[in-house]
Amino acid sequence: MKLQILLFFIISIPFLNAQQTYNWQNYTDMKNVSAFRTSENGLWAATGGGGFFFDAGTGKFLKLHKNDGLIGSSLKAVAIDNRGKIWFGGDEGAIDVYDPGIKQVKTILDIYNDKEQSNRSINNLESSGDTIYACTDFGLSIIDSRNYLFYDTFFKYGNFQPYIKVNSSLKAGRIYLATSAGVAIQKEGAENLSAPESWETYNVQNGLPSNNINRIIKINGSVIAASDKGISILDGTSWSSYLPQFNNTAVSDLLLRTDSLFIAAGKRIFVSVNNSVSIFDSSSANILRLGYSGALGFVAATANGILELNNRNYIYPNGPQANQFPELSVDNNGNLWSASGKDNTGVGFYKYDGNSWTNYNKANTPGLLTNAFNFVNASLGDAVYSGSWGGGFIKIQNGNIQSFTAHNTPLVGDPENTNFLLISGFTKDSKGNLWILNYWPGDGKSLSMLTPDSTWYLYYNPAELGQNYDQHYSLAIDAYDTKWYSIRSTDRLGIFYFNENGTYSDSSDNKFGYLTTDDGLNSNFIYSVVEDNRGDIWVGTSLGVNIISNNGAVLSTGSQLRITSVFALRQQTINAIAVDPLNNKWIGTNQGLLLVNSDGSSLLATYNTSNSALPSDEIRSLAVDPDAGRVYAGTDQGLTSFDTPAVKPEDSFKELFLYPNPFIVNNGEKQLTIDGLIKDTDIKILNIEGRVIDEFSSPGGRIAFWDGRDQNGKFVASGVYLVVAYDKEGNNVTTSKIAVLHK
Repeated sequence: MKLQILLFFIISIPFLNAQQTYNWQNYTDMKNVSAFRTSENGLWAATGGGGFFFDAGTGKFLKLHKNDGLIGSSLKAVAIDNRGKIWFGGDEGAIDVYDPGIKQVKTILDIYNDKEQSNRSINNLESSGDTIYACTDFGLSIIDSRNYLFYDTFFKYGNFQPYIKVNSSLKAGRIYLATSAGVAIQKEGAENLSAPESWETYNVQNGLPSNNINRIIKINGSVIAASDKGISILDGTSWSSYLPQFNNTAVSDLLLRTDSLFIAAGKRIFVSVNNSVSIFDSSSANILRLGYSGALGFVAATANGILELNNRNYIYPNGPQANQFPELSVDNNGNLWSASGKDNTGVGFYKYDGNSWTNYNKANTPGLLTNAFNFVNASLGDAVYSGSWGGGFIKIQNGNIQSFTAHNTPLVGDPENTNFLLISGFTKDSKGNLWILNYWPGDGKSLSMLTPDSTWYLYYNPAELGQNYDQHYSLAIDAYDTKWYSIRSTDRLGIFYFNENGTYSDSSDNKFGYLTTDDGLNSNFIYSVVEDNRGDIWVGTSLGVNIISNNGAVLSTGSQLRITSVFALRQQTINAIAVDPLNNKWIGTNQGLLLVNSDGSSLLATYNTSNSALPSDEIRSLAVDPDAGRVYAGTDQGLTSFDTPAVKPEDSFKELFLYPNPFIVNNGEKQLTIDGLIKDTDIKILNIEGRVIDEFSSPGGRIAFWDGRDQNGKFVASGVYLVVAYDKEGNNVTTSKIAVLHK
């Protein structure tokens, strides 16, 4: 009876944690290896997408990203100190030290925060005793590996200009530096290395073939230097050619193994024994570093991974083919699909199933005419559509790939080559027709429709004034089947709309138009167009966001479209917009990721590289998995995902899942998750006597949270509590119990 009475007295309390995000993950291509260090059972690698460890015994990888504590995303250097800690150096100057024993990262930001230096890349890290030698774009820093404190940083060597780039170092009694100005060597007995006179310096005037030195090693007491024009040996105070076969050849690395010298030059590895040189091996990419592992044998760092020379394998973790995510989409099974890029930058397209990545390209996928796929839409039923830069588009369904080109469809490519078909958008209307946006149609028909029975209709939008404009982007369809898209051509900017009015072959009743700043847009440069859950069109521009509503006005005489601006997003360049199940909008900008509420009146959250695991503030693409509440953000340095409470609600109550159970409360940091809700659920927390302890409304989706506090903001006492969930009318009710422990 008490419960029935309570259901009639509902007080809606706003849910305070609607913007909670958790389970941040990064996904990057780790094939592009800049440096590596071998260990007893494997190797550690620094890559353009983070760091990884390869266990040679198990074949397993440990991947390290920003969500694991790293500051640097693009890593250039790695070293292993005498305590087994792994030092990573990034291209922006951050040094991350990973302790495998406790699985924690310590970050050193001295170089990263040195804003007096415009270039702060860590080019090489060497460990010697308790000292780490960090070679940077402006000098050499020496760090105590025990306490992470800097001994000193040296900027000036002999008569070299100050702040030169140091490529690598060697500690062999004295310190030897390979720099962009030549070779610098610590003078015998010199201790004050900050004094320029403590260094002996050598350049082309002393016999070096080039001032750009990559690596220095010692062979039988002799100093050998590798440069971009060959290998040299120091003879007293001058240098001479060492192994003349490599004169005028770029040599990236040298490795001394027993009595053999291994030389990395271009895509080849050479071996020199008693000055007799032969080819040892080759790679499909330039070789940057050489190494030897007792577990793996000879290995080499390349842009295609770490080449294991014994069996010709490339070692790298599973991941996307490249750190390029121009367009993202999630299919009905929760798989993420991504395009890769246009022109020569494209490497195909990728799929992530939640565990592993599958990369599709011309080399491994029959039927693909190009690798330049710059658009993808996987949310149109049971098929995935991907548009290419010149090869038309493909349809992937049940594992089969069907190609649509200028040769087997009526679609026309660009005016300069009508077979070069560029597709930049797909969506479906209320009748299941597939609409295709042609980036640069030679016949001026930017919109095409393919019916379920495979009939084609091509449309010219009179608002385009009969011109063959290029740069058609961002196709969306509203509830009235009006097509909205942007044109970014310099002579025709704005947002266009078109509606064939349900008569596919009759153009007399077509509705069309064109909107610019004269109509209320805040900018004519439009980068994203999406329909939200209420049927409004959200338009991302170079100066913020506009909302186009009352869309039925397109088909109604005497009615007008309404255009409003989102104040919280003013002056922002909007690269992408995604709508979650609660109709909140995720906004990708050049300054990070923003979240606004359903009508744009409130800025709910801001995420950037400073307060999240985002590898970059430049958000280029967004996608939402409504069934998981997961948001994907593609950046110029990798992909990030995180989970939110914005999960698609259940159609009806089935069972509430409460976790953790028991729920421990004492500091407010942890929350009880209430899963299994219908849209806009009201929730009451009752004690065992049936008294209301707390009540609130869900954010609107399948998940809500309770912080373990009562209506007065105090933590509840230990005991068993009843969670009651019901719809607004009190017609649908479900309950579950939770044990609470107050510590």
